Parts: sequence; C-alpha cells; structure tokens
Amino acid sequence: MSNKSHLIIAILSTALTSISFPTFAKDTPDWSKNVSLAPGENRQNIFQVTPEELDSLKNSGYIHAMKYPVSVTGLLIPYRPLTHVYQSDDTNPLKLFLLDLTSKQFSFSKEELLYQWLGLSKHNGPNATGIYKMPYPNGQPDQFYVGAGIVKRGSVDGLTFSCFACHSNNLFGKTVMGLTNKKPHANMLFQIGRMTVPFIPDDIYKIGTQSNSEEMALFRRTKQNILAVGGVAPQVHGLDTSLPHTALSLARRNLDDYATKNPYFEAHPRPNELSHFVADSKPMPWWNLKYKTRWLSDGSVVSGNPIFTNFLWNEIGRGTDLHELEQWMQANIPIIEELTAAVFATEAPRYTDFFPAESINLTLAQKGEKLFNETCSRCHGQYEKAWSKDDHLSLSPLEALATTKVIYHSKTPVINVGTDPQRAQAMKYFASNLNELAISKWMRTTIEPQEGYVPPPLVGIWSRYPYFHNGSIPNLCALLTPPDQRPKTFVMGPSINKETDFSQDCVGYPTGSKIPMEWRKNTDAYYDTRKPGLSNSGHYKMLLDETGKEKYSTADKKAIIEFLKTL
Repeated sequence: MSNKSHLIIAILSTALTSISFPTFAKDTPDWSKNVSLAPGENRQNIFQVTPEELDSLKNSGYIHAMKYPVSVTGLLIPYRPLTHVYQSDDTNPLKLFLLDLTSKQFSFSKEELLYQWLGLSKHNGPNATGIYKMPYPNGQPDQFYVGAGIVKRGSVDGLTFSCFACHSNNLFGKTVMGLTNKKPHANMLFQIGRMTVPFIPDDIYKIGTQSNSEEMALFRRTKQNILAVGGVAPQVHGLDTSLPHTALSLARRNLDDYATKNPYFEAHPRPNELSHFVADSKPMPWWNLKYKTRWLSDGSVVSGNPIFTNFLWNEIGRGTDLHELEQWMQANIPIIEELTAAVFATEAPRYTDFFPAESINLTLAQKGEKLFNETCSRCHGQYEKAWSKDDHLSLSPLEALATTKVIYHSKTPVINVGTDPQRAQAMKYFASNLNELAISKWMRTTIEPQEGYVPPPLVGIWSRYPYFHNGSIPNLCALLTPPDQRPKTFVMGPSINKETDFSQDCVGYPTGSKIPMEWRKNTDAYYDTRKPGLSNSGHYKMLLDETGKEKYSTADKKAIIEFLKTL
C-alpha cells in the first residue's frame, strides 16, 4: 500500500472518530406485537439516547417531515417549470390546457395560493418557542409553508408534499407539529393529477414550462408513475382517504412480491371494494404514538415501525417502484430513525397555550377528574395532575393544571363501542396484499383487521376535534350527548380565529346557528352523519346507568369537559 493510501486512511479514521453518532440501546425499540409498557411508561425517547442526542434527532426528523426525504418517490412536480407557469401570463398554452381539463380547479394566480388550497400551514418563524419552535428545512428562513418539500433528482428540483401536509395544522395562529390537518386537500390533488397529468402532451408542457431535457425527463417519469395511482375523493373536506388510495393503487399493479408495474392493470385495475366502500378517517396525532404498541385508529398495524409503514403506503400511492423504495429504506436507516425519534417525541399543545389558565375553573376540573376516573379511565387511561401533589398550594394556576403522568394500557387495546365500523372493516380488502409484499416482510410490518377501534390516550384532546376516527363528532358536548340527539350535520371549518372558529364551552367546532357564515359557502366541508361511513353512533353505553338512563347531569358533563381541557 502506498504512503498516499496510508495518509488517506489516517485522515478518514480521524474524521470518523470525531463525529458523534447516537448510541442506541441494544434491541430497542421493540416493534413486535409482544411488546408491553409498564404502568406510566412511554416511549417518548424511543431510542433511549441522551437528552442532547434526542434534541438533535428531533431537529433532523422534523426537517425530514417538512422536506420529505424519499428521493425515489414516484411523483415529483418539476419545480422551476412550475414557477415559470405561475409567473407567465394567461396566454401560456399549458395554463390554458389545464384550465380546460380541470374546470378552473388549477386557476391559481400564485404559488402561495396552491399551498393555501392544499391546507398547508405556515412556518412559525424565528420567535417561536417550546413545542412551536421549528427548524428551517434549508437552514434559512426561505420556506413560508411547511408540507411543501423539494426533492433533488439529479440536478432538478422536484416539488412534493411531505408528512406535514397531513400532520401539521394552523391552530389559532400557531402551526402545531403532529396535529391532524383539519383542512387537507392532498387526496383531491392526487385525484386531479390522475385525471390531468397523463393527458398533457409533452410538447405543450415543454413550451408552457420552458423545461430543459432533465426537467422533461422528470415530468415524463411522473406522467408514467401516476398511471399506477388510484384513489377516491374524501366524502368531506377535512377527512383523509389514504386507505383506499393505497388499496386502489395496489389494484393497478401485479400481485407479486414487489407489486411490480403492469400497463394492463394500470388501464384496467382489479376490482376492489374500496372504490365505493367508504373508509374515510382522519390521521392520528403524532404525540399519542409514545403511549401505544399498535398503530392506526383501528390498531390493525400490530407490529413494525409505523414510520416504515407510512412510507410504504405513501409510496404505493405515489406510483413508486418498490424495489427502489426498499433499497432507499435500507440505505437510509438513519433518516428513518431521525423521523421516528421526532414523531415519538412530539408533544401536544396545551389549552393554556391559547387561553389563560385562569379561564379554567379548577374546582370544576377537579370534580370532572373524579367523574372521568369513574367511567372513562378504564379505556382512555389515567392522568395524574399537579393539583394533587402535596405542594399544590404553592403552584401557580398554570402549574397546577399540568399533567404529571399518563398511565395508559400496557398493550394497546381495540374495543368495539358501536362507532361507525366501515373504517375498520375496510382493512380486510387489502391487508393480505400488503402483508405478502417482500418489503413488508423485511420491515416486519403486520396488518391484522380488527373489529372496533383503539380508545386513544386523551393527551391534547381539546385540540383534536372533530372527534371519533371519522371526525363525525364536532365537539365534546356532542360526544357526551346520546347518539340520537347529536348534531346530524355540521361544517368542518378551519381553526384560525379562536373567538369564532372554536367553542370554548363545548371544546370543538361551533354548531347550529353559531357556525360562521363563511364556512357555509364551502359545501365540500358539510358533514352529514347520515351517509355511509360517516355515522356518529356509538360510544355511549358507558355513560348510562344500570337502568339505561344517563349517568351524568348537564353539570357533570360540563365538569368532565373542564377536566379534559387540562389534558
């Protein structure tokens, strides 16, 4: 070996030893179906690293959630050509072509309006603190909206939509990481793209976008991959159809280990019940994962890292080659670990981040705690409060409201309490196809259809309205009301103005005459609980006494709600 080679090896060895890598505890985390948690234990620090290492992992993970790290993702919009179209005048042939195809659904005059239509939230800016402090994806404040990510393919920038497109939300002026987006349009964008992109002639795209050869190659790649994408539009603007989106995309592929592409099935997809069987739901909040041992609202993912599962489902729904995806995952375990660490370490917003602590009636909340523990805690967990500590008299009103410990189930249960069954039933229409994929076996992800749903931990419950897995309950007042008296209809609005968009008394959406007039104009957000898959039934027998009468008075219910505000 030459002296030069020895010198290079020495330099590399010195460089590597100077880099600090997180040291993960052996055999952690356990993603098997046999894992259990001790009472009061959670997996907020999923890799059991030092606080400093966890902060570093979280920072990197949130950047991935903003930018979307999967470089092999199947659908990318060439970014510079897109901005060219936005900046061009109305004689641009591509603009005219898209207007004709989409009935003006894409008649946005600015790029910013596209992100607003998608329901993306703004970056919180440099002055944000605590759980609202956000990293800058590109190291500088140049990204106004989160959820719109740029993926590099060769020398071309491709626009895609990241984890935060569905898992962040503007809550009264602050973007909350990990909170379900209340007004997403991502599923609709896929539907529009499937109906338009394959029909855009290459020459019109090239002229309209002034694309170079690499940008044209990326456009053709997306144009080809979107043929393997299936899906349905949500029943209501505010719900998500990722489940049928994944199933109907699989129906456009071969039934082999890697669901390989097949032009015949792309044009003639295999029949699947989810083309018409409604399975709309809302994504789950990230901060609950630390307490759980199985995933999704129905607990049907019984083993495997949920981030792996999320990437797989996303990429099936983006027409991605699964050989390429598996290779990317195997080569980018650190990225997946960083995102996993961030998701599990995410914390819920507190009611007092937006409303004064003094606005909560402490005496009433303490009464509500007792009522909650009589009935609700056996399913939803116990929540120890600072106001019960020996030194509670020395605490400020804000400090007294804090939750000091969450005691959830050692193994996450699935319980049938009579809520709409269709989301859970839908899993049987494609679970076996997913389990049989080679990439699923490598990930050790297993899906088992369930009867019922997970009774979730209630941390941050005040911010998670509308309630139930299908978002059919507008607020906590309705949740504690007999099913036949619950609102049959309401509007799934935004959460911008805390005075008009939120009911402090009922915690959730305003209903009836209190619905803002502006909301009523958005007919896509009109929720009708009488439609299949959107029922607001169930979850009430536990609130009845042995004679079948309501267990709690109006005053009792108000106390329970006051307690739930503090979680």
